[in-house]
Amino acid sequence: MSRQHQFKAREENILAMAEQLLLESGDGDITLDSLADQLDLAKGTLYKHFSSKDELYLRIIIRYEEQLFEINRIDDCPSAGVARMIFQQLFNPQKAMLLNQIEERLAASVTGLNRLFGELYDIRRQRMKRLIDIISAYLKDEHSNLSTRDYLSSIWAIGQGGAGLLNSSFYQRYLGRRDTLRYAFVQQVLELPSHYPADDEEVMDEDMQELVEQIDTESEEHRNTNY
Repeated sequence: MSRQHQFKAREENILAMAEQLLLESGDGDITLDSLADQLDLAKGTLYKHFSSKDELYLRIIIRYEEQLFEINRIDDCPSAGVARMIFQQLFNPQKAMLLNQIEERLAASVTGLNRLFGELYDIRRQRMKRLIDIISAYLKDEHSNLSTRDYLSSIWAIGQGGAGLLNSSFYQRYLGRRDTLRYAFVQQVLELPSHYPADDEEVMDEDMQELVEQIDTESEEHRNTNY
């Protein structure tokens, strides 16, 4: 294995272990000393990969976003694609909620990470375009006049709310079986378009193209930005 591949493999191990420690901590913070001890590395080795703990956290979030994108790229029926969208938040709610909290904290208080945030948002915009394709196809299959924008927002709301509920130490005592609750959320998302039947056979989603154009414009602005 070349040195470059060794470096990449070690970086992946660092990210995986850091994510595991974050989830185990529950409070969205770890120490680099504990991370180095778990990996049996010198603390200075970590700084060869990441200039700060905040950069490490953002790299974990980018890695997570890339994993979600790969799942969304699975090319099968639209209904399965929609179900995966909601399952991504409900399957590991602790991870979804924790990484979102860390991202919001970094965006609000940390400087010097503009380039990495640009990388994160670029991956997220690519994933959004894929989600828009899946949603639009499903709405067409269901002959629904629910707009892509409203359906996408509804999926995020149910997913985020469901993840918060599943991750709550208080409400978990009253939830019953978590698997049946997840199934109920997925069923709600899949059945939602049927409550907005289209009058005509041909369904026109006027804001889908507007959404795609907005994403393309933002992506072009990102490519032309010097960080």
